[in-house]
Amino acid sequence: MSRQEAYIGLMSGTSLDGISACLVRFSEPGSIQEARDTSQGAALDFELLAFSVLEYTQEQRDRLLAAMQKGSAQEYCRLEFDLGAWLATAANAVLAESGVPRDQVRAIGSHGQTLWHEAPHSTWQIGEPAVIAERVGIDVISDFRVADVAAGGQGAPLVPIADSLLFAGNSWRALQNIGGIGNVTVVPPGGELSAMRAFDTGPGVGVLDAVVRTLRPDLRYDRDGELAARGLPVASVLDELLKHPYFLTPPPKSTGRELFNPAYVTSLIEKCRAGRSGCTDEDIIATATALTARSIADAYRRFMPEPVQEVIISGGGAKNETLVDLIEQQVAPKKVRQFDELFMDGEAKEAVAFALLARLFIQRVSGNVPTATGAKGPRILGKLTPGNRVLGRPSRGL
Repeated sequence: MSRQEAYIGLMSGTSLDGISACLVRFSEPGSIQEARDTSQGAALDFELLAFSVLEYTQEQRDRLLAAMQKGSAQEYCRLEFDLGAWLATAANAVLAESGVPRDQVRAIGSHGQTLWHEAPHSTWQIGEPAVIAERVGIDVISDFRVADVAAGGQGAPLVPIADSLLFAGNSWRALQNIGGIGNVTVVPPGGELSAMRAFDTGPGVGVLDAVVRTLRPDLRYDRDGELAARGLPVASVLDELLKHPYFLTPPPKSTGRELFNPAYVTSLIEKCRAGRSGCTDEDIIATATALTARSIADAYRRFMPEPVQEVIISGGGAKNETLVDLIEQQVAPKKVRQFDELFMDGEAKEAVAFALLARLFIQRVSGNVPTATGAKGPRILGKLTPGNRVLGRPSRGL
């Protein structure tokens, strides 16, 4: 691969585990469209030069979670700037790990943290880009979702452009991310954009993790699905939960903690205890785990007519063995494969996607996939905040 400018990608997802940061170098074909037209698989080559995760402290996690429910103008203002500082720390850390000189990094793509997402009406991500630009000294591209929402789209998922350009194959595949929220991209051979679709399938590990923390305050999540493996899902509750209108609504669609919120978690726990005499904590955790697996499989049966034969999973949920086993059972005969086996650490996937979106912005290339989001058409995504490496002076005439 020839030497090219690198990009940093920053992602803070609905799971609130921490900030994923990567540094990526992309290939440079004559044009992205030429690469797609001539490719039988992914259109762009890339090299992941470094990847790290800056885990949130409990205090940071609590502040972000609280802000998704209520807060004062002062609290939101302070969190906006504080998160910008945390994102800058993550960017500087991955830059140091890579050993790449700062002047070889063209831009940072920062997703920030979604506090509220009510597409197609509005969406709100925080993480002040001016703080990142000041502390890292590199141009920052941020606020990627709003242009798509302004064009009537869902503003999500935004990873399909990366799934098309970086992770397509020679046959139909479903790229299923299992973060706090689950989302799938249906990718045709060669990643042809006009045939791609994507949508949020429902809860990933967000509901499951919240159930675990409620029942077992000493745990953050069900490691390897060990607790769920010891339980038995409450079938009646699971069937009731899956009747929610979101699961029955055809795509394009997106969701988040606005729907799968603390009240939803409390209701799930109460329904399980009322639905089965002697219901154990493990049974409730098993029910939450089965909810994710079933919602993914049901979405495929309802909304995926394409001849998909393989499902490639990534995100934190891909490391939950019990959840993966359930998904394999539910989507059979489709083959389930780990993203890590084919490409790289699946935890880096979304950060790489936002590095790519930054690159597309710099090149003035559209970054949304209208067939996935429902937007009126292709849109250049993001807003530029210049870094502080080059300080210009206003002319005397200004």
